[in-house]
Amino acid sequence: MLKKMARNRSLRRTTLKIFIFLIFLIILFACAPLPSITHATSQFHLDKGYVHKFEIAEDMFWKDGEPFRIIGGDLHYFRVHPEYWKDRLLRAKALGLNTIQTYVPWNLHEPRQGHLVFEGIADLISFLKLCKELDLLVMLRPGPYICGEWDLGGFPAWLLAKEPAIRLRSADPAFLELVEKWWGILLPKVSPLLYSNGGPITMVQIENEFGSYGDDQAYLQYLVKLARTHLGEDIILYTTDGGSRQTLEKGTIRGDAVFSAVDFTTGDDPWPIFELQKEFNAPGKSPPLSAEFYTGWLTHWGENIASTDATFTANNLEKILSKNGSAVLYMVHGGTNYGFYSGANTGDGESDYKPDLTSYDYDAPIRESGDVDNTKYEAIRTVIGKYSARPLAAVPANKEKIAYGHIKLDEISFLFDMIGMKGLVDVVESQNPISMEAIGQMFGFVLYASEYTPKGNESVLSIPKVHDRAQVFISCPEDSGKRPTYVDVITRQSNRPIYLPHIKCASKNNLFILVENMGRLNYGSYIFDRKVNIQKLASSRYLVLPPSHNNLHTQVCTHFKKKCVMSGVLKDNFVNFYYKVMKLVVLSVMWTPKVMTFCKYVNIVRVEFMKGFPF
Repeated sequence: MLKKMARNRSLRRTTLKIFIFLIFLIILFACAPLPSITHATSQFHLDKGYVHKFEIAEDMFWKDGEPFRIIGGDLHYFRVHPEYWKDRLLRAKALGLNTIQTYVPWNLHEPRQGHLVFEGIADLISFLKLCKELDLLVMLRPGPYICGEWDLGGFPAWLLAKEPAIRLRSADPAFLELVEKWWGILLPKVSPLLYSNGGPITMVQIENEFGSYGDDQAYLQYLVKLARTHLGEDIILYTTDGGSRQTLEKGTIRGDAVFSAVDFTTGDDPWPIFELQKEFNAPGKSPPLSAEFYTGWLTHWGENIASTDATFTANNLEKILSKNGSAVLYMVHGGTNYGFYSGANTGDGESDYKPDLTSYDYDAPIRESGDVDNTKYEAIRTVIGKYSARPLAAVPANKEKIAYGHIKLDEISFLFDMIGMKGLVDVVESQNPISMEAIGQMFGFVLYASEYTPKGNESVLSIPKVHDRAQVFISCPEDSGKRPTYVDVITRQSNRPIYLPHIKCASKNNLFILVENMGRLNYGSYIFDRKVNIQKLASSRYLVLPPSHNNLHTQVCTHFKKKCVMSGVLKDNFVNFYYKVMKLVVLSVMWTPKVMTFCKYVNIVRVEFMKGFPF
């Protein structure tokens, strides 16, 4: 009996142990992740635990292991005063954006070869850190070509002074050597700000719409290799090309090394284009992305200000977002082409020249002034709000506007007073007219001074090519105390001959041609746009006077007999100087057939040219 009772107790203990073990197994399986269709069909989600990882799989973007839709916008740091960077970014975020796309213009950061500028409005690193602070991702477009209605498409003008002439946007070894030096400076600066390093940069673009320009795979492959050298293998490299087979064939890099994005006219059906996009990406590596969804358009001088309908724009954006597509608004905020940095386009030929406005408002939802109380901002925000993964931030109020009143320029001098003045710098004497770039005058004006022997009562002046606008003046050498007489203007668009009136001089007549650079071409086959290109006009030698900062300063100091000290900032760092004094100076450049007024640098110079104006 006792043995039987002992066996029963042992059985109960064993049963209890088995029961406890079964309970443990039930708890274990209950806590373990259950298999799902997603896990069964993809190993990608095994990366979910990784932090700071942005990648492409299953035709989607993934951020830290979670599906991610890019709702972005172009906002260029170099078109906004640094004091307003945060304000404009907050307005973009309130619109519902999670990503900012920006170009990097080489000419802003290296205006002269070897002279680097990364301060003030060129402080790219501070801008990127601010995006990170505001929880905005960044798609970086470092070129080296950017287009963007920016002078020479972002290339520094000193590239045009190289001899023999280099071939831009090509595998020309001379060009690639200079690109390698530039990217060797730029890319190490931004590398610590890649998303994998804890920064905001998720994608880096190679070139820009190259398929609309050329077909040089060696050039594109070189840029990819160079980018990988500095940025590593984890960053997503991408190209952007128009949504046609022809442009994608020439501008993309097949395989999975570079992601191919597209852009197309607002109003086009996006989904057939996204299907075409898949052919140029590896399987599973083609999330639908419109890298430039146009919210407006650019405007050239002489055109009506471009505008697009708000409802039309918002409805077409919804066509993309409603099917889980991604889009980057070009532009979300246009800003301003400060200084002389606005570019130009051509139509059917090189002479069909169309310079861009100083304003780059672009009819974007955030206006040039920063205002957002407009129907386009509201319509786009409503659409984005339907598809945003998080609630939209409150919209900041418009900034108060202040009238600064009149600014009086007490010290005024005239351009032609500079002729014959002692102490001028950068003056060049040449047998033939030479380009602006060849004398180191990258922007603004160049004055060509020569002489001619009049023929009869009227001499004819013909300039086969002028880049871009030449104002012609004449005088007698013995009338050195008088200002030259204005004759006429020759433009790039017309290139018509003009008649030089007869004036009685003791010897030959003086000829002055003031050539204005209205902006280098930023797009198309004529991009190698040297200024001034007026060719040889007479048998005499030419005195080339660039109205440079140094000469204008010398001129004003001499005119007013003052002791002047040339500021190192003014002499060596135009960008930094310009943006520091903007609170005190009015910069106004107006181009009309009759009047051109150029006000620049507070208390330095004001020059006016007008037909019949008494110089």
